[in-house]
Amino acid sequence: MARPLRIGTRGSPLALVQARMVADALAGIGVVTEIVPITTTGDVIQDRPLAEVGGKALWTKELDRSLLEGRTDLSVHSMKDVETIRPGAFAIAAMLPRADTRDRLIGAASLEALPKGARVGTSSPRRTAQLLARRPDLDCVPIRGNVQTRLAKVASGEFNATLLAAAGLDRLGIDAGIPLDLLSAPAQGAIGVEVRAENAELRALLSEIDHRLTHACVNAERDFLFKLGGDCHSAVAARATSDGDEMRLKAEILSADGREVQRHEMQLFGEDCALPADVARILLAKASAALRAAFGR
Repeated sequence: MARPLRIGTRGSPLALVQARMVADALAGIGVVTEIVPITTTGDVIQDRPLAEVGGKALWTKELDRSLLEGRTDLSVHSMKDVETIRPGAFAIAAMLPRADTRDRLIGAASLEALPKGARVGTSSPRRTAQLLARRPDLDCVPIRGNVQTRLAKVASGEFNATLLAAAGLDRLGIDAGIPLDLLSAPAQGAIGVEVRAENAELRALLSEIDHRLTHACVNAERDFLFKLGGDCHSAVAARATSDGDEMRLKAEILSADGREVQRHEMQLFGEDCALPADVARILLAKASAALRAAFGR
């Protein structure tokens, strides 16, 4: 190209690291880039859970506008924060190799080590439900801010503990926390690169840095989430894994208070195998009427 490719990204420290990872991948195939930080509504609103004020779109709409107006050529996203249904004007053209999908507990050596009634900072319905399923005595309180801000709130004693994605901590070079065996959010640990769908030339270029195994697994998780329904208040976890010959999807849905947990695992694709929609259907069939209602069923 005659000019550098302009990479749109949120301006948080983690988002900038992830944008540089994409820039480095493109440099590896001889493409010059420029990083363009963009402030999103999700970065501005810091006083309440995003599920209360618009959900995942608050992370993407300003980046989308920049793409449509031609101020950037591509956007870099944490795929966990991207809405399941995206406008047809956009396409995820590439994903980088996936990182550790687990959550880490910050502030205690284990969930069992937390004192009774401990104040745990999390704005995630999934994490809240998973924590309460194991420790119903915990006081799960919304927490906002970037990784460094959340770590500081635990260090200051404002919260006894919090949960953070291992992938984000690793990318920031922060050695903190204890990995938990909680099933992660769909698409956690994956970085996606989005472009205007009509830009076939750029989509072809980005396919050269696409990690196809990651892309396939994340697509399966997002398809499951789409078929399941629900909204930003629904507690859902899913993880697809593949060795190249076989893909398996493990998923769970939970009531908000963690008292009901439904889990299922199936082999996906290929002869006599299931589809993500089958996993969603089976989980909903297992669920109580109250839990199905949380997914609009």
